Amino acid sequence: MNDHSLEELPFIVVAAAIIYHEGEILLTRRRLHVDQGGLWEFPGGKQEPGEMLEQCVQRELKEEIDITVGLLRPFAVVHHCYPHKKVELHFFTCLLDQGVPKALGCLEMAWVSPHELGFYEFPAADESVLQKIRNDLGG
Repeated sequence: MNDHSLEELPFIVVAAAIIYHEGEILLTRRRLHVDQGGLWEFPGGKQEPGEMLEQCVQRELKEEIDITVGLLRPFAVVHHCYPHKKVELHFFTCLLDQGVPKALGCLEMAWVSPHELGFYEFPAADESVLQKIRNDLGG
């Protein structure tokens, strides 16, 4: 792929939450019919025009799993180029604040300990964040 074709790819900004509760992290599994379907991820989604990243996280979590979170802290920013799009992912650590997660906008969910993250298949863009969690948080 040449530089010119990279410039023509859609550019998407995503905010995602690394949600901690009782020593575990919440993962969601993408629905099968969507891009990267069946893979596990940290819940979140695309930033809307004019929306702050923290607002995006809260909105997406409410829509996808019906929870609110608190103590959002920036954790990592990842730039990744897939064959069909470029993404800028903003990961935040946070704590479950209100609600019990429900799989509204995902196939399923799992609470996992940091050392269990290696048992789940994630999109390629998440690899550096998974490594950072292992290094920083003992996963």
